[in-house]
Amino acid sequence: MTRIVLPPDARPETLALDAGLDIAPETREVQPTVSMSVNNMVTPGEGAFSASGLEDIAAEPYTYARWLNPTVRSLEMRMAALEGAEDALASATGVAAIAAVFLTFLKSGDHLIVSDVTYAGAAELARSILPDFGIEVTPVNLSRPEELRAALRPNTRLVHCESPCNPLLRLTDLAEVARIAHAAGALVSVDSTLATPVATRPLGLGVDLVVHSMTKFINGHGDALGGVTCGRRALIAKMRGRAGVYLGAALSAGNAWLILRGIDTLFPRMRQISESAQKIAAFLESHPAVLSAVYPGLPSYPQYALALRQMDIPGGMIGFRTRDPQAMARQLSERLKVAHYAFSLGHQRSIVTLLDTEEMIGGTYRLTGAAEEDYRAYAGDGIFRLSVGLEAVEDLIADLDQALRG
Repeated sequence: MTRIVLPPDARPETLALDAGLDIAPETREVQPTVSMSVNNMVTPGEGAFSASGLEDIAAEPYTYARWLNPTVRSLEMRMAALEGAEDALASATGVAAIAAVFLTFLKSGDHLIVSDVTYAGAAELARSILPDFGIEVTPVNLSRPEELRAALRPNTRLVHCESPCNPLLRLTDLAEVARIAHAAGALVSVDSTLATPVATRPLGLGVDLVVHSMTKFINGHGDALGGVTCGRRALIAKMRGRAGVYLGAALSAGNAWLILRGIDTLFPRMRQISESAQKIAAFLESHPAVLSAVYPGLPSYPQYALALRQMDIPGGMIGFRTRDPQAMARQLSERLKVAHYAFSLGHQRSIVTLLDTEEMIGGTYRLTGAAEEDYRAYAGDGIFRLSVGLEAVEDLIADLDQALRG
């Protein structure tokens, strides 16, 4: 294979198309090929049978697809380039990527600080599973640096945040969190799924590891699961040698190929989606059936100044509240014709769903006291999460208007 060598100053739009792109010498195909083989031929003495003692599996020859696969490796290199990272590790899902971070850098007796509002899979993994392994977990509102400082302990090894967080769209000041955590000797990981590298590149702000559910905006077509972690080579090598080999959550070559196809259009997709979301958020904010709208691009957004500083575009996610959210959820599910009432997000089609507050704070987040009050300030009794797609914005606004009206 012949790898495309890009200019060192290639811009992100170019990296999204050609970083990690291999050209087959026989056919000279421009589109990446799919390597579906589980194993590769080796000569005696070539390659390792065990991962134990290997410094960096990515430097080894291709032997077995659970360790390293050419198509998956191309995807890892492209994501690393987009995030300005030295390396990346792909996984079967976004949750698998988060689990890989937690179970590589935390052990019994260690302390994890996690954002009190995150993707449900991350929240429940941290709160319900990690304590079974002797890992102490403290949920913190990481939009408030003083709360992070107060929660730090001598055994704090990792601070995991999400920006914007799902579903409140609350931001974390990543540069400030990194500064505070590093001063205490802790690593910082951030789930940047909702931002994507088009909006925010956390490594440039001092974060150590960036996680994406590539199932969402990175792939953008709603047809492939995948996750990735990007960061310094030494950190990723440690993850690959532990979680990448022993947790068994390897990304399939077929899904890697689909996600590579999706990344080709990531920048124009996200820019169109963000432009549409800006117009839709303004429409929702003024709609008589809507109590409030939350979107980083609105001047009314509580962290608008931070959004302008930390995000190149406001992104494709909108939160909004209505009276009697359960009744409105039924109404939207019955009336929407262009958008779809469904779970997940980041696809080419617009998707909306209700996140019921009692279910989220009582089950997933287990919030009480001031933390519960913070959540309700954004979500009320329930917040609708709208993931904007590629439909004509005029059609989406008309569809939402007719569906919201009594």
